[in-house]
Amino acid sequence: MSEFTKTVNATEYPPHLKHKVIFDTFDQLNPGEAMLLINDHDPKPLRHQFDLERPGMFTWDYVERGPEQFRIKIGCIEA
Repeated sequence: MSEFTKTVNATEYPPHLKHKVIFDTFDQLNPGEAMLLINDHDPKPLRHQFDLERPGMFTWDYVERGPEQFRIKIGCIEA
């Protein structure tokens, strides 16, 4: 079994849909599950948005930090 329940490759979505798809995917996770986010740049603005919109509900761990690909494990925890 994979350590990731879901995977979102943000490079596959147009800019106006990326954050919506990521948050929708995260919201489908149960506590203890994690998703893998793949992106072509460090998604720092997304991390700030998570801090504002899902405070205390997630973990954020870099699996790969570029320079060409960023992979982040975003885990769901109980708030």
